[in-house]
Amino acid sequence: MRAFALALILGCAHVPVHGRRADVDRALDEWHAAAAAADEVRYFSYFQKNAIFFGTDPAERWSVAEFRAYAHPYFAKGKAWAFRAVRRAVFFAADGRTAWIDEDLDTPNLGPARGTGVLVLAGAGGRWQIAQYSLSVPIPNGIFKDVKALIEHAPR
Repeated sequence: MRAFALALILGCAHVPVHGRRADVDRALDEWHAAAAAADEVRYFSYFQKNAIFFGTDPAERWSVAEFRAYAHPYFAKGKAWAFRAVRRAVFFAADGRTAWIDEDLDTPNLGPARGTGVLVLAGAGGRWQIAQYSLSVPIPNGIFKDVKALIEHAPR
């Protein structure tokens, strides 16, 4: 039985790599801080060139260039958005070069929100970059029926 459990653990695709956790946390915290400071160049430097960003609206599936075009007016006015992670889970691929994250966010404009994504350790310097990030607003089950009705009747 112990051998089976060990094989199951070692075969898992999401093996924690504790030494890299702080680096992933730092990258995401700095990314959020760049948005709060309206530092467009620094904010977008955290994305891989071919990354995808999913916003909260169903139509918001953007390449980095598309997302930057959408976000530029906010950054240009000196006021982007301020997200602060209040909980974050990080899981690593066996080689330690890919991280899957989910984080609960405190946001002034959305209220409680959630971000999920994939980061990849890239480049010679070994910098964590966002390959995919999805922003969502969790809906409590107790009010989902009402929210669903609103969504179904929303203009498209």
